Amino acid sequence: MAWMGIGAANFVSIVRMFMSFGVVYMLYIQDANIYTWAFFLTIAVIWMDGLDGYLARKLNESSPAGALIDILSDRVVEQVFWIAFAVFGWIPLWIPLVIIMRGVWVDGLRGLGAAQGLTAFGSSSMMKTWWGVLLVSSRFSRWTYAACKAIAFSFIILAHQPIGGWATELVWVEPLAMWTVYISVGFCVIRGLPVLIESRRFL
Repeated sequence: MAWMGIGAANFVSIVRMFMSFGVVYMLYIQDANIYTWAFFLTIAVIWMDGLDGYLARKLNESSPAGALIDILSDRVVEQVFWIAFAVFGWIPLWIPLVIIMRGVWVDGLRGLGAAQGLTAFGSSSMMKTWWGVLLVSSRFSRWTYAACKAIAFSFIILAHQPIGGWATELVWVEPLAMWTVYISVGFCVIRGLPVLIESRRFL
């Protein structure tokens, strides 16, 4: 199965990038119902990160190019949300700065690994230690991080729903959102450390 020759998995990765921009556009529309739709679309955008990997395995579309598109998609989606939330004043500016800095370092070092035929995930992963595999490339780590982002992104949107929205009376929404924001940032940094440590052999 393929869409315009790019494969179903890659198509999903590309679509979710554009969806993230669409969600941010919706947040400029001060309407409670629009924010509700943005809430559910945000969950879908994060969930699709697992869908593209599933399709790649199911349809035998796994490839180094597909893995790169998957990572690029993750970076775009994450940074679009983090930067937008900082612009709206919903989170501190240091959060997207840390996320971007971590992404630049990790992806740059993964580029060194790719030059030697290694990938970020899979059987040819550049992660060689058991703890590196656990923190970076295991399904448990990736799904836990995705769940944290899904909760953080979607509930931040709910926490700032315009007056009249169904979530405006739920006092626990904003604390939950901010707790998961800080957990997501911490998890993001921790997942990057094994890449930094294990890449020393390439330098």
